[in-house]
Parts: sequence; structure tokens; C-alpha cells
Amino acid sequence: MKLLKFLLRYFPPGLALEYTQGGDVKTKMIDLLDLSAETNVRTLAESIKAAEPIITEGVMDQLVETLQKLQAKVCDTNTKRYYKYKSLQTHLLPVTNIAFDKLGKRCLTGSYDRTCKVWDIDSGAELLTLEGHKNVVYAVSFNNPIADQIVTGSFDKTARVWCSQTGHCLATMWGHDAEVVVVKFSPARCKLATGSIDATSKIFHVETGQELGTLRGHTAEVIALHYNDDGNQIISGSFDGTVNIWDTRTFALTSSLTGHRAELSNCLYNYDCSLIASSSMDKTAKVWDTRTSSCLTTLSGHDDEVLDLAFDNNGKRLATASGDATARIWDITSNFQQLALMAGHREEVSKVCFSPNGHQLLTASLDRTARLWSANDGSCLQQLKGHTDDVFACAFSYTGDTVITASKDNTCTIWR
Repeated sequence: MKLLKFLLRYFPPGLALEYTQGGDVKTKMIDLLDLSAETNVRTLAESIKAAEPIITEGVMDQLVETLQKLQAKVCDTNTKRYYKYKSLQTHLLPVTNIAFDKLGKRCLTGSYDRTCKVWDIDSGAELLTLEGHKNVVYAVSFNNPIADQIVTGSFDKTARVWCSQTGHCLATMWGHDAEVVVVKFSPARCKLATGSIDATSKIFHVETGQELGTLRGHTAEVIALHYNDDGNQIISGSFDGTVNIWDTRTFALTSSLTGHRAELSNCLYNYDCSLIASSSMDKTAKVWDTRTSSCLTTLSGHDDEVLDLAFDNNGKRLATASGDATARIWDITSNFQQLALMAGHREEVSKVCFSPNGHQLLTASLDRTARLWSANDGSCLQQLKGHTDDVFACAFSYTGDTVITASKDNTCTIWR
């Protein structure tokens, strides 16, 4: 084995070793989730060297320098102020969803006009219009990190896979009996999952469009899907109030997480897939242990429906957004206490996400604004104003340098 180079992953922090073995180039990822401003980089480098025989004394200075660069980026606490960079006049009819590619260079918009559009973030130029669906394009996603393919889910009961460079439709996935409202590429890359109003999810082969299996078990609409890190497991959230865990190789239901008293709005894994969080119209969020399928805690405190939730990149904090016009951040490592309350929106908060470094929280609201908050004390750092209707989606780019907001006013705004 011969070490070729070190590669950095900023969020969540990690170091990749690229090396050759038997003529093949391979990569090993080392998670550094506990990296902080107090971390002694030299000591950390020594511990990595002790665990990895491929690292020799000759590259130690380079390793230390690489880790220092990572530490500086991850631990930068400077508060960035965003300005309105561009407004994308995206579609003639309302936008349904947005998604970034891994590097934050392109974004997708789905719309009631039956198309998905691909946009260049730097220029604001429309790169592609993906046409072919016969009804609303509701769900859109890149196959990150490569981002050479796009999947769209539509009210026409199909999903489609497209080349992100040419806009050519590569495959159409048929089989659902009702609207497709969620689509996700598998980490395995050759598969994707769809969720539908028909209460089922399906797994398809990306290249052929062939249906590989159907996940049956919910009794109402499937509105959320998330793969685990190796793609062998997927969770589905439904209006029937449950989260189901499935084996994607056998399409078998392995566990059902029950306890919510109303419809789910979202469910997702934390970074290492040891936890699942779910949000519900019953005004609570729940955190579940994936190994035991048991509920670890019920997060109560919101006065209205919990409409969205998000883990930070380290998977140690959970943010919730509610119809009560607030967002909240919770500690999920030990005592499940509320860490911060974000109060200031005048109407319901429909979307929430952490900045890549975890220092800020971004919220979207029906009061026509998005807001940036300190994730430490809940103070409002900035209001992103300018939309003339509900802001229903918001997202950070991978590095956090760019924010995008989507509104019912048919525009998306890029903030830098």
C-alpha cells in the first residue's frame, strides 16, 4: 500500500486517505466529528498515525498542515451576513421544491408547470429545462456527491432520471397508483426509492427503470424517505403516524416505530444512522434508537404542529420547526434538553436547516421571510427579506457560502 494524498471533508469534519493497493486506487474515510478549536492538532495527527500504518513520519508535517486547515474551516465562528445575490424568475406556476448539487454550483427547482429546471448559482442562468412529466413535478434531487444525474417525482405517478449535463431523460419509473411525492437516490448509486400517496414506496434500478421491489405496510401517504449510509436500509415516514424501517435487499419491513398520535411531517437519520428523528402534527418530535427501534425521548414544547426537523452535521443536535411560529434546538446526546428557542417569525415556520458548521440555523416562514439565527443562544442574526409570498423552502450550499430560498411568489432567491 502506498499513500497518495490526504483529502478533506469539511462537513461533517473528516480526513480521507487516498492510497494504492494492488494497482487499485482506494480511499479510507476517518471521521473527526469531535474536532474543535481546543483540539491539539499535533496530538490528533499522532493518534491517526498510530492507527494507520500507511502514514509514515515523512508525511506528518503535511498531515498536521491538512488538519490545521480543516480545524480553521470547521471552527470558524465568524457570522456571515448574506446579501441578495440573484432572484431567479423560475417558473410561471408555483415552485414545489429545491435542491443543491454537492458543491453548491447548481440548483434544481420543481414546479406545477410540469418541469424541473437546472440553474447555475454563480450566473443565475437557466441551464436546462427537463420536460416530459404530464403533471406537477413535486420532488427533485441530484445523485450527490457525483451529481451527474437528477431524479424527479411527479403527480403523474412516475419518477424520471435525467442526465444533469444534457437534460436527456435516461429512464422512467412506472408502477405507482397515485402521485409520487418523494424520491431519493441510494448511496449504492444504481438504485433509487420513490414514495407515493398510494401508501407504498418502491425501489427501482436507475439505469433500466425496472421496479425491483415494493415496500408495503403503511396505511396512508408516504411523505418522507431516507437511506442509511450503505443503502441497505431505508426509512419511510407516513401520514399514518409511523416510521417504517425496511431492508432494501429483501424489501422486508424490519421494524415499525409507533407512538405519534397524528400524521408525520418528516423523518430522517442522524449522521452515523444511530438515531432516527420524526416530526408530527401531534406537536411533538421523537428520537428513536435504530438498533433497538425504541423511542428514546419525546420532545414536547411546541404549541402547534411540528412541520420539519433537521440534524446538525455531527448528528448531536436536532432542530424543529413549528406552526407556532418558532424553531427550537435540542440536545440529543444525553439529556434531550432544549438548547435554544428561535422566536420572531410572525407565522408558521415550515422549514429548518443547520449551517454546515452548525453555528447558525436557517428557517423559512409563511411570513414571507427566511431568518438566520445563532444556534447557540437563539438570537436572530439576519432576516432575508424580499419575497412577496410564503417562503416554503430554504437550504445552505455545502460550504455554507450560499443560501437559497423558494417562495410561492414563483421565485427563488440566491443569497451570498
